[in-house]
Amino acid sequence: MVASTDANELFVDTVATKYWHRLDDGRVQCDLCPRFCKLHKGQRGLCFVRANQDDNIVLTTWGRSSGFAVDPIEKKPLNHFLPGTPVLSFGTAGCNLACKFCQNWDISKSREMDTLMAVATPDIIASKAQALGCRSVAYTYNDPVIFHEYAIDVAQACTELNIKNVAVTAGYVCPEPRAEFYQYMDAANVDLKAFTERFYHTLTGSHLQPVLETLEYIKHETNVWLELTTLLIQGENDSEAEIQEMTEWVVAHLGPDVPMHFSVFHPDWKMMDKPSTPPETVLNARQIALDNGVHYAYVGNMHDKHGDSTWCHHCGSLLIGRDWYQLSEWNLTEEGKCLSCGTKCSGIFEKQAGTWGAKRLTVAI
Repeated sequence: MVASTDANELFVDTVATKYWHRLDDGRVQCDLCPRFCKLHKGQRGLCFVRANQDDNIVLTTWGRSSGFAVDPIEKKPLNHFLPGTPVLSFGTAGCNLACKFCQNWDISKSREMDTLMAVATPDIIASKAQALGCRSVAYTYNDPVIFHEYAIDVAQACTELNIKNVAVTAGYVCPEPRAEFYQYMDAANVDLKAFTERFYHTLTGSHLQPVLETLEYIKHETNVWLELTTLLIQGENDSEAEIQEMTEWVVAHLGPDVPMHFSVFHPDWKMMDKPSTPPETVLNARQIALDNGVHYAYVGNMHDKHGDSTWCHHCGSLLIGRDWYQLSEWNLTEEGKCLSCGTKCSGIFEKQAGTWGAKRLTVAI
């Protein structure tokens, strides 16, 4: 980082990275994600923010964000991580996937540095989160994998102030940087976009297997709280057979306590020709997950209080009532157990639910 000598004026330059190597043909290969972009001097990777500068891969967006907002943690979505609490959310520009259905395409597909208007050091972000009463900071809107170094620096500053760190990600990252990144995260919502290689290859420009490996790594090699989200797109990843296979894999490889969120697709970006997902499709996917042994399954991008709420997988009692992002009931003991039968509800809970509600607050940093 390069900063001015004036404490009131911050200039942010590129920062060096370490996940890359030089090729025999004079190019430099980025080894952060399985895309393995091979760049001539001056070129940027598909993610836009990592570039070959003087035969080194650098991050060009350290300290710059597309904006900050305080959201309910349930919006990430995380239903079993500090429910009801506010989270300070931010992202940068660019993405290492090329999803034709991207819901945040104005940020993740941006190739304009003007998108990154907010300038903030890690200490400033952590202090702002603390001042706003946020229990966590979320790296979201675009994938934090691509601003790996900046996200880790912010996470370290937040941890010093007892503020938790949340990654909202597609999970498309190589093993070594993945291990470093998740040392600093407390929770993650990973987009399991589909369960076929065809979908990943044709609609996201990536591959399924590295994502599955990331999920297994997070679940079995870290203490990071994990939840999954799948945006269901009609005719692409919404068949009962695919949902069956996906949910069976989750239970077998990740366990029944990993919450799954199934969300309604709305036409966007390069898939304006696709219709919105019928609510019945999402509700059916949730039921398939439950029938296959998933303990906690939810619906998203649609209003359904039953499908938004958390139910005891043992006795069926309502544990956490939700109306959109507003908590309506809280029936857990201080130890996070069902008040009716005493069964433990998996997650990271405090003694009482937060009271942030459904509001969103845009923040100037």
